[in-house]
Amino acid sequence: QVQLVESGGGLVQAGGSLRLSCAASGIIFGIATMAWYRQAPGKRRELVAAITSGASIDYANSAKGRFTISRDNAKNTMYLRMNSLKPEDTAVYYCNAKQGIVNFWGQGTQVTVSS
Repeated sequence: QVQLVESGGGLVQAGGSLRLSCAASGIIFGIATMAWYRQAPGKRRELVAAITSGASIDYANSAKGRFTISRDNAKNTMYLRMNSLKPEDTAVYYCNAKQGIVNFWGQGTQVTVSS
């Protein structure tokens, strides 16, 4: 059974930082492409950042220069360091794992940035 468990969300003031974690189990973490998505109220879910098994990284334009995605294959965990947070970063952040053609999702963690 695949489980992706996000943690690290919360309420932060604009300009602050948070680090999200995604602990994975039930998948071969080392070969999975991992990603962070987010969904704000009334908006579609969007990709924030992705990291392949070979550590190739892609960021959404909104995340470039402020967010850093990383993974620790020994711990089966992915991270998202978010700096210089803005109110428009407020959303539920979801962990995604892609193994082959199958996508798995976590339950999400709320990030709220106050102005």
